[in-house]
Amino acid sequence: MAKDTKREVMAEVLERAANCTLDELCLACEVEAEWVAELVEHGVLAPVGRTRAEWRFQGLMITHVAKAKRLERDLGLNTPGVALALDLLEEIDALRARLKAYESQSL
Repeated sequence: MAKDTKREVMAEVLERAANCTLDELCLACEVEAEWVAELVEHGVLAPVGRTRAEWRFQGLMITHVAKAKRLERDLGLNTPGVALALDLLEEIDALRARLKAYESQSL
């Protein structure tokens, strides 16, 4: 797929941040539907809908999928490892935010 086409798809999906389909998510992130289903199974993604055909993802899930893809590729993590790493990264971000808020109050 041409990079311009990928950018157009990503821009369109992000503009419609309310919902994107499984196919749109896969196209935007250049991943397979089975891999996305594994992410859903391990709690990395939480689509709305009962079946894959009904699944709808918030447009911002593209960033989660991209981060998961980098973790898998760069660190060689399996899906449970990706899920754990993402949980830990979110916890670190939350702790940093709390520390920043605490430091702001102390001044």
